[in-house]
Amino acid sequence: MTISASQVKELRERTGLGMMECKQALVEANGDDELAIEILRKRAGAKVEKKAARTAAEGVISIFVNVDRKLAGMVEVNSETDFVAKEEKFQAFAAAVAERVAEADPADIEALQQQPLRTGANETVSQAREALVSTMGENINVRRFVRLQTDGHIGSYIHGRRIGVIVELDGGDEGLARDIAMHVAASRPEFVSKGDVPEPLIAKEREIFIAQAKESGKPDDIIEKMVDGRINKYLNEISLRGQPFVKDPDITVEKLLKEGRAAVKGFYRYEVGEGIEKAACDFASEVMAQVKGS
Repeated sequence: MTISASQVKELRERTGLGMMECKQALVEANGDDELAIEILRKRAGAKVEKKAARTAAEGVISIFVNVDRKLAGMVEVNSETDFVAKEEKFQAFAAAVAERVAEADPADIEALQQQPLRTGANETVSQAREALVSTMGENINVRRFVRLQTDGHIGSYIHGRRIGVIVELDGGDEGLARDIAMHVAASRPEFVSKGDVPEPLIAKEREIFIAQAKESGKPDDIIEKMVDGRINKYLNEISLRGQPFVKDPDITVEKLLKEGRAAVKGFYRYEVGEGIEKAACDFASEVMAQVKGS
């Protein structure tokens, strides 16, 4: 059976796959477009299996925030190389997944994979991912996501596609919420306030500080004061409110929030490839340099 160039072109546009793959599928399907798509999807699945063992430590963080800034979804989608992560189709997929997270509130990654990629579409997140794997030739994974809904409002910030932050704020305004999100991206706080730090973690640090202070040979009462001071400094370093504000280190984030009549209820920070073995790169320093200059 003769397959026309227009048939191949149409199938290529529908699937995003290569010309030869589309032509071969049409030949096997005797020119039936729908059967050809089914053949290509089956092959894409086989390709996905072959690539699944490859490490995907590159990728993007994508954030969706609705118009009234009360609902957000943030997702990390991984690829094997930064080259693929820069592709428009890859980034569009990540953006669609982030929006689906916000709108559908899936329980976990497995549930998310079964959701339609877009409202009203037949193609699921899983099927769209498999198509990307086939098109891009790399292992691609939806690694993690978080959804945030609030009666306050949400601040968000993305640095170079690789670091993403969403912040839940009571009071203040959109500008302050974004500033706090930028600060979280740059300064990596672990908790909102000192009171949120678990007691076992404080006890562990105190034990270390005591051992270090005893080497000074100072009296116990002096050592106690030294340790208390170091603990207080440590708590400020790891808590958002205690940190110097990255755009104005002369004030703390706590003071900034008081001036803005606002309170941070929570935040989430994602960085591409966290916990995946890969070449080290200090993206947080990049953010720090950028926000200080903005």
